[in-house]
Amino acid sequence: MNDIIWQRAKEIGEYIIATGQTVREAATVFAVSKSTVHKDVTERLPRINKELAQKVKRVLEHNKSERHLRGGEATRRKYAQG
Repeated sequence: MNDIIWQRAKEIGEYIIATGQTVREAATVFAVSKSTVHKDVTERLPRINKELAQKVKRVLEHNKSERHLRGGEATRRKYAQG
């Protein structure tokens, strides 16, 4: 696989761990799609660095567990403004 893709997967993984950001936020920062970020950290990263991939997985699981809270907050703000 292309070295640039491997490097991007590693950088995205390190970014997610350092910031705790979601896949959507990481996709915006790296100017790629959410699908690309997800594939990079779930399929490619474990081939490169299993330890890093496990850390990223924990962050993503934490973000997923809080997803309903973020969505509820966004809805509350939307209707509070309108």
